[in-house]
Amino acid sequence: MNKKIEFCPVGEDKTVGFFVVEETRIGGVSYLLVTETEDEEADAYILKDLSKDGEAEACYTFVEDDGELEAVSKIFAELLEDVDIEL
Repeated sequence: MNKKIEFCPVGEDKTVGFFVVEETRIGGVSYLLVTETEDEEADAYILKDLSKDGEAEACYTFVEDDGELEAVSKIFAELLEDVDIEL
């Protein structure tokens, strides 16, 4: 079972729950691969931690830049050999 986190997107009032599939750190930045359900066919999202070092809470945002999304998804694909990641 994957760890579940609560995330409140910028500009939204309510939180959304995500299951953390994998996490990694690239160039000092933390990324999470998350899904809304634990179903094998669930859509996945990559979140990027924008918080500063030493802050008590993480501040995640969806990765929307195509180049960054492709690069980070390749890392997650290598970490999760049995998972097929499609953009």
